[in-house]
Amino acid sequence: MSPFSGFPNRMEYTPIPNLFFTAVLPHLDDPVELRAVLVVFSLLARQRHLPRMVRLAAVAACAAGWHGHAPGRSDLLVALRRAVARGVLLELAAQDRDGREEYFYLLNTERNRRAVTALREGRMALAPSPERWEPAPGPPPPQPNIFTLYQDNIGLITPIIADELRDAEQRYPTEWIAEAFAEAVAREKRYWRYIARILERWAREGKGGRAGTHGGHPAPHADPRASLRGPYAHLIKH
Repeated sequence: MSPFSGFPNRMEYTPIPNLFFTAVLPHLDDPVELRAVLVVFSLLARQRHLPRMVRLAAVAACAAGWHGHAPGRSDLLVALRRAVARGVLLELAAQDRDGREEYFYLLNTERNRRAVTALREGRMALAPSPERWEPAPGPPPPQPNIFTLYQDNIGLITPIIADELRDAEQRYPTEWIAEAFAEAVAREKRYWRYIARILERWAREGKGGRAGTHGGHPAPHADPRASLRGPYAHLIKH
């Protein structure tokens, strides 16, 4: 092997966090993990789309030129997952249109953690690429139950009200209950009897064609969800 000829005066640099040298590097004992992480740093520096991430396939392409034994995809996957467990990287599973699985890696920062959560929940799409990778489907977000909606938007649940809520939960779809609460909140009628009447009317007359009206009168707010309170308010759909 001929010696390296040296660096030119003008060249590109790969930014590496200073913490990597003090908090991570002293503990790295796997040369494949170290090489793979450095390659990820290099590939991330070339990304223009946010959040910056690199595919396992791109790391494997770089590893194919390593001197000596070039690690295969499975070896790299193990090494990168060690870096994920160590807290250096984040991993995002994704699939293409044909259902083939691929993995993306991001630097473990607070912003990227939020981005990965948004991608997994479908609130963000991956940047366009020739492979048209998409986030792998995950579990749907939890829907608020009738008791949570009542406590967040009306108040304490008495034993009598609890019985009525259980009955309504059995009789009406979850989406109807959430929308009935939203309509009641929008009209500033925060009491169960009003919500129950909405549900009874929908069950009797049908819910289609309501389009934000109540008894033929336009709703006072353009968005009946605007005042809906509680940690699940953002989950209520039109």
